[in-house]
Amino acid sequence: MDGGTTHIERPQVAVNALVELQNAGLNRAGRWLVRGVDLAVPRGHVVTLIGPNGSGKSTTARLALGLAAPSEGRARRAKGLRVGYVPQKLAIDWTLPLTVRRFMSLTRRLPEAAVERALERVGIAALAEAQMRTLSGGEFQRALIARAIALAPDLLVLDEPVQGVDVNGEAALYKMIDEIRRELDCGVLMISHDLHVVMASTDTVICLNGHVCCRGTPDAVSQSPAYRTLFGWRPSGDIALYRHDHHHHDCAGAHEGETQAQDETHA
Repeated sequence: MDGGTTHIERPQVAVNALVELQNAGLNRAGRWLVRGVDLAVPRGHVVTLIGPNGSGKSTTARLALGLAAPSEGRARRAKGLRVGYVPQKLAIDWTLPLTVRRFMSLTRRLPEAAVERALERVGIAALAEAQMRTLSGGEFQRALIARAIALAPDLLVLDEPVQGVDVNGEAALYKMIDEIRRELDCGVLMISHDLHVVMASTDTVICLNGHVCCRGTPDAVSQSPAYRTLFGWRPSGDIALYRHDHHHHDCAGAHEGETQAQDETHA
């Protein structure tokens, strides 16, 4: 500590990360959309990005996936990386007839066995011939996830995967995502637009507000002064955690060096 300033070391470079950012930032027309981001998603791990609108969550994901080149810093992806993506929005004319089965192969032809297997895994095999526009919020999100996992991705990227779903449905979807992550042994990069709700089995929560404000396990981040100052908190003072009955991967089991949230400041 020097002059009252706390020095925060950057996370160590992850070994065998599927995607990784090192001090990455993106500048557009002289304005930094996000800057100084360190992120790594190893196989089998869940990383959740949270932050207010315009904080750089989607930009960070685009940098990690190679959809945008960093203006500074580095972005690295594993060779031959297979990515499954669940978007926040879809540009589709829902007045047109579109069954769940046809939706699965809308932009790429999938083997029928892969389609059946994915729909069965997310619990909507019986809706294969249903029209997408008739699905409930939870069924619709399950269809999106089925399409993303059909070819067994190495990395599953989920942009607000529980939008339009009630509380019970959210818990069920988070539980399913955690099960899929373990079954496929894939990494998960999740973007959450609810500042106070993350999946309990998240390994690392990264709070963004144009830069990394704090990072750590969900429990640790919920107690972080940077999180509370920037985003406020509910009466309980904690991030709401969707837990389930499996105890092998609970939030309390933080990785070494992440038992407390790291508050990060930038000059």
